[in-house]
Amino acid sequence: MNQTAQPLTKLKIFSLTGVQMRTFHTTWLMFFVCFFGWFGLAPLMPTIRAELHLTKGQVGNTIIASVAATIIARLIIGKLCDTWGPRKTAVRLLLVGCLPVFLVGLAHDYTSFLLFRLAIGVIGASFVITQFHTSMMFAPNIKGTANAVTGGWGNLGGGVTNMLMPVIFAAIVGFGYTKAEAWRYAMIVPGMMMLVMAFLYWRYTKDTPNGNYDEIGYTKANSAKTDWSILGDWRIWALTLAYAMCFGMEITFDNVASLHFVDTFKLSQSSAGFWAGIFGFMNIFARALGGIVSDKVGGKFGMRGKGLLLAGVLLLEGAGLVLFAHSGSLVMAIVSMLTFALFLKMSNGATYGIVPFVNAKNVGLVSGIVGAGGNLGGMMFGFLFKSESITYVQAFTYIGYAVIAVSVIVLITRFQKQPLLLKQVEEPALEASIA
Repeated sequence: MNQTAQPLTKLKIFSLTGVQMRTFHTTWLMFFVCFFGWFGLAPLMPTIRAELHLTKGQVGNTIIASVAATIIARLIIGKLCDTWGPRKTAVRLLLVGCLPVFLVGLAHDYTSFLLFRLAIGVIGASFVITQFHTSMMFAPNIKGTANAVTGGWGNLGGGVTNMLMPVIFAAIVGFGYTKAEAWRYAMIVPGMMMLVMAFLYWRYTKDTPNGNYDEIGYTKANSAKTDWSILGDWRIWALTLAYAMCFGMEITFDNVASLHFVDTFKLSQSSAGFWAGIFGFMNIFARALGGIVSDKVGGKFGMRGKGLLLAGVLLLEGAGLVLFAHSGSLVMAIVSMLTFALFLKMSNGATYGIVPFVNAKNVGLVSGIVGAGGNLGGMMFGFLFKSESITYVQAFTYIGYAVIAVSVIVLITRFQKQPLLLKQVEEPALEASIA
């Protein structure tokens, strides 16, 4: 059999040779662009809040809406990847998802803005495609690392958008437009990026190393009924809680960081966006680091070691969050933010260092449940930040204590590895990490 049509056993990070590596780079870039559009409004919220006269509760509702839609969208996109293939699914999501990104500038009151943020949230499901497609292109021995890298680099879009959108906004104001006009025109940029990405995805990727689904006659190999009995496995819920605490906090922080820096430390919108962007920039290495360390620890200490690692990084994330909440100066806030950001993103990778092994017969379903937990966590945290009686400082503190509590739950949970069946090794789609 042609070796060039097989999943790769090595990650050649700087290579564009072969459909596997072209797909690798195209799919993380696709999620990066979607993340850019998904959170493009977040660093502009100080201006939008003033222009639309939004209350704290209404701002909180828009944050909740931006992550709530993603929960349902991910379940749908996962099914479409299996039937249409990741290539067609990605292109169609980009073409449909760019519409609310382009049109959000038409919002002139709270209700219309809320509905647009809800619609934009659908593009957060692009991460499912990234993880699914990466799993198709890499062999089991490197799949976890490849997924961690594409996930982390895609999430990097949240950092770049926090840094870049205020610059785009300022440039538009510099051309003579009002602030009310500038934030609307600024969203055209991520919309255009999504259109370009749709073309690149169609042009340079294939569904599998062997070709597209319709070229190779692909049909879903596993037609067995969903095994809902796994919902009785506490280990899955422990991982779901863990992912709610790390990825859920990540998307929450991407939404509220700029507002927090403006309100608490009186920074300008541009400066607040820059420091919020530093948080997202940690994804360039931190999530992958969590996955790699988890693999190394697992090789030496087994699943118990993986569980202890996850508990440890969650504990440090929670402590860093509490420290960040009570920072009395901008310097202390930045230092503590970098601390909890490192361990938060490592927790993302460490969680999915365990997920594929807790139930070998239902890897995909377990991945979906845990992944949905991340967005559910983000939605629940949103209620804290919308409360009129809870300050942002209090909200960060409460979440920090919750993360520490979950680290204890993970610590006392005994994870054990189940043998991976040959059929599952040969079924890359089942190992897609829907994070």
